[in-house]
Amino acid sequence: MRRCRNALLGAVGVTITLIVASTGVANASPDPHDMTMVNVVKVEGIPWFNRMAVGVENFATRTGVQTSQEGGDDTSPQKQVQLIADLIPRHPTAITVVPNSVDALEDVLGQARAQGITVVSHEATGIQNADIDIEAFDNAAFGRQTMQSLAQCMGGQGDYVQFVGSVTMTTHMQWVDAAHDAQLAEFPGMTRVERPVETANDLQTAFARATELLAKYPNLKGFQGASSTDVPGIARAVREAGLQDRTCVMGTAVPSVAAPYFADGSIDTIFFWDPAMAAEAQLQIALMLTQGENIESGTNLNVPGYNSLTKLDGYHNVFVGNSALEADANTVSQYHF
Repeated sequence: MRRCRNALLGAVGVTITLIVASTGVANASPDPHDMTMVNVVKVEGIPWFNRMAVGVENFATRTGVQTSQEGGDDTSPQKQVQLIADLIPRHPTAITVVPNSVDALEDVLGQARAQGITVVSHEATGIQNADIDIEAFDNAAFGRQTMQSLAQCMGGQGDYVQFVGSVTMTTHMQWVDAAHDAQLAEFPGMTRVERPVETANDLQTAFARATELLAKYPNLKGFQGASSTDVPGIARAVREAGLQDRTCVMGTAVPSVAAPYFADGSIDTIFFWDPAMAAEAQLQIALMLTQGENIESGTNLNVPGYNSLTKLDGYHNVFVGNSALEADANTVSQYHF
């Protein structure tokens, strides 16, 4: 009888050990080395997203996650949809994305999430089918900041125009809309000509549109560019027209691309953030979510500019960092990208 009792206790002990071991495995955080993450950008081959790819590579080195970056050869929302659709059967751990059109991507990102793929977006305030959207800063404040600088340069008077990569690009429209609202409220002596001009994130297109507008509006005094390729394209048109001293050019740009245009005043001020840090922030959020961590106000991603996130009012999944940067002719050399 004692032998049977000892055997029964031994069997129970083995069972308990197996349950504990099984529970321990189930609760263990996934190993980053077993994860794959793909960063999908608006378009490949332009300096802004080349810099973002540096962040993707740095994150891989730091964490061991297998990462890559993909994008179309132009800013077509349909190409971006197809790219993500093609990723889903590969079942990456996470897809991080900078949308060309939030609306166009909602369905395919919903499909990705339904397959258990974590989705983190950037420049996509209002997106529904992302676990988290991370913004570099408050986009409305960024737009108002640009207008304050443009108005100061223009003396609060004269005609100006705004460029965007596309009217479907959420952050571009948030910046120019906030800037326009600020102009109407605070600088009534200024007038926006045209509705926002689309450039498809293409420098040559920005140059062509700026050249046309300078001819069409001989008194045009100001330009605001939202795409990183807008400002250098505008600056080239201003330089070729010899209007550096009469025209104010501002907006988002990569410092290394903008730098040559500061010397003669073809560009006055640029406003930006580091795309490499934005990539790391997106991927870090994806890693934390996959490992069961929560993203909330005050979360520290340990990425410069994203050390204490703020939840954006009115949205269930949008958090912002504090990574806005600004440079002029005197300070642009401080930035090495």
